[in-house]
Amino acid sequence: MKDIRIRSTEKINRTKDVVSFRFIPGEKVSFIPGQYLRIMFDEKDKSNKELNKFLSFSSSPTKEYIEITKKISSSRFSQRLLSLRPGDKVLARMPIGECVFREEDKKIIFLIGGIGITPVISIMEYIMDKDLDTDTRLFYSNRTEEDIAFRKKLDNWRSINKNIEVYYTITDCQPKDKACISGYINKELIQERIDDLDERIIFIYGPPGMVKAMRKISLDIGAKTENIRSENFLGY
Repeated sequence: MKDIRIRSTEKINRTKDVVSFRFIPGEKVSFIPGQYLRIMFDEKDKSNKELNKFLSFSSSPTKEYIEITKKISSSRFSQRLLSLRPGDKVLARMPIGECVFREEDKKIIFLIGGIGITPVISIMEYIMDKDLDTDTRLFYSNRTEEDIAFRKKLDNWRSINKNIEVYYTITDCQPKDKACISGYINKELIQERIDDLDERIIFIYGPPGMVKAMRKISLDIGAKTENIRSENFLGY
């Protein structure tokens, strides 16, 4: 883990309030898919939690750039991110985190809600770039269809990789798209579509409440405790 200057290059809108930010690091960066970094706008007081925050990589380590993705709010941190122009430099501490993907993980499943998708994109992009044969199942829950971040990318990956399946669940309204499932990620939904849960590594990223709920569901339907990898997203 070290502090590195990264240079802003572009912003990409993923939904109405989710934005990706790309940077070129000032030196070679090595990280493992699933890890995160800390963006530090207040370099004098690195304990400043308002302006120095943790964000997952939403890009594969195979890329020359690094990408982070944030649900934008009215917070000072969000507004500082949005104000970045091409060429602006920021201090980042990286890499951080142990909830990671390894190439020996041959069967995996993601139980994800909302902005928890960011490390999943890093992992899946790595699988695609490295042409791995990892059997990948993603359950991705959002309030509405319009809230599904990275949908184009996810739909493209599953269309060209027979080892990838994606299930979108919509909680706050009846989805118009028949490819989306109405309701929450629950035991019945997972059991309907997964018959080898005990063989899979289970990744759970998101707010503490969701992580706890998804972990309980996984254990209730036969997952092995040692196969569950989770990361709580705090203060995003």
